[in-house]
Amino acid sequence: MDFRGVSLIAGRETARAGAEFRAINPATGSAIDPPFFSATEADVDRAVLAAQEAFLVWRKRNAHDRARLLRAIADGLDAALPGLVARAQQETALPEARLQGETKRTSGQCRLFADVIEEGSWVGARIDTALPDRKPLPRPDIRSMLQPLGPIAVFGASNFPLAYSVAGGDTASALAAGNSVVVKAHPAHPGTGELVARIIVEAVRSTGAPEGVFSFLYDQGFAVGQALVQHPLIQAVGLTGSRNGGRALMDLAAQRKEPIPCFAEMGSTNPVFLLPGALRKNGNQIAAGLFGSFTLGAGQFCTKPGMVFVPEQQETTPLVDELRRLTGASTPFNLLTPGIAANYTRSLQSRSENSGLSMQQASSSGGTCTVSAALFETQIGAFLDHPEWSQEVFGPTSMVIRYQQREAMIRAAEELEGHLTASVWGTDEDLAEYADLIAILERKAGRLIFNGFPTGLEVSDAIIHGGPYPACSDSRFTAVGSRAIVRFARPVCYQGFPDTSLPDDLRNANPLGILRMINGNTTREPVTAG
Repeated sequence: MDFRGVSLIAGRETARAGAEFRAINPATGSAIDPPFFSATEADVDRAVLAAQEAFLVWRKRNAHDRARLLRAIADGLDAALPGLVARAQQETALPEARLQGETKRTSGQCRLFADVIEEGSWVGARIDTALPDRKPLPRPDIRSMLQPLGPIAVFGASNFPLAYSVAGGDTASALAAGNSVVVKAHPAHPGTGELVARIIVEAVRSTGAPEGVFSFLYDQGFAVGQALVQHPLIQAVGLTGSRNGGRALMDLAAQRKEPIPCFAEMGSTNPVFLLPGALRKNGNQIAAGLFGSFTLGAGQFCTKPGMVFVPEQQETTPLVDELRRLTGASTPFNLLTPGIAANYTRSLQSRSENSGLSMQQASSSGGTCTVSAALFETQIGAFLDHPEWSQEVFGPTSMVIRYQQREAMIRAAEELEGHLTASVWGTDEDLAEYADLIAILERKAGRLIFNGFPTGLEVSDAIIHGGPYPACSDSRFTAVGSRAIVRFARPVCYQGFPDTSLPDDLRNANPLGILRMINGNTTREPVTAG
């Protein structure tokens, strides 16, 4: 593969002026050629200025033009699948099948948003026709819809080199809404990032989109990301990352002279509650599923189940015994970067030193990024005394929390932070008996799961991948699914405008044929009065 190792601004390569760095192969701990070069502060400014210029054109392009770009990106990803998977394997040590699926998911997201914008109803068009004879005051003609924000800064994720990175959901939804995008690539997989960036650049050129609608910047550190968020022309930020990283960008976005939204998805511990009826039916099946879920992708999914509440009853012992056995017999895992592996090891060491926790851990071969699975166990009283145990540990580990009293489990649920998911295992009768638990979890998580595991996320219209802080910076939105597009738009109202000066979405004849709310009624019909 012919890597250039430099940033791309409006389709053009930058100079090799910044700091040099290389990707690390997690399976071997060795650096991978070629070198890559960080962008400079001047590069950031040029990329954002190009994005602003392109936005003024792109925002006016019709949905079919924007959809063509998204589908061209999808086609390019599919055509490049073998090369993408090969490079991503070197940079992440993720399995081939996982990366093939992730590539398909990424192209599928692009096509989903293409369909959404061509259908058109996502703009939420509302029309209140004029009432000139209304007493005591007439009502003017009022119409509103969502409009794009402007240049968007997108940060690539470490654990998803494709689906949450250069052409991932943030980029796809932002472009679909009519925004331009500047991507800050993740330094853990720069070669994968360059391959995808060049696919997008080619799609931009082949579909006639303005070149500045997409730019791609490298950085081995934090300077480029900070400069992006603080640039006065950037209008929003999209991020999937750690709590510390997300919080830092949230603060930068809020401290600007003109604050902007930062849509950060920052991980989660994703509690699982096993209710009494669940264990009486299929305890061993649940144990196998839990182990598979918290070790899937080496436990590097933001939906990994990191804590499991189990009742003290006769059926609990076989389930926990099976979890211990599976954990102890597991083979070593490769984490994505030496830093992630070091953080995981420190977290396990810290927890293992607490007398309120017991730990079952598999053996490890001791490579730079190699770690072993670990299962912690505790009583709910100790858990309630240590709220820090509910925080995410990124890697193949989970915690079993035993409870005897229903009230203690309910209290623990009430004291949870915000999470992306919460899972409940039980019977229909359990759901009725524990309705108070479900009511609590509705306030604590974005996605509630019954008799299932949180890993495995369907990209669809109804899916929600978000949740209350600290899982996300804004619980009103999702980072996955067609609703993700509304993050990068804002409502604009037109009062008293003549029909010919309105966007097509709001014109009387409804030339786009979209669903609109007209005087309180949702319809595809044209405006017949006012």
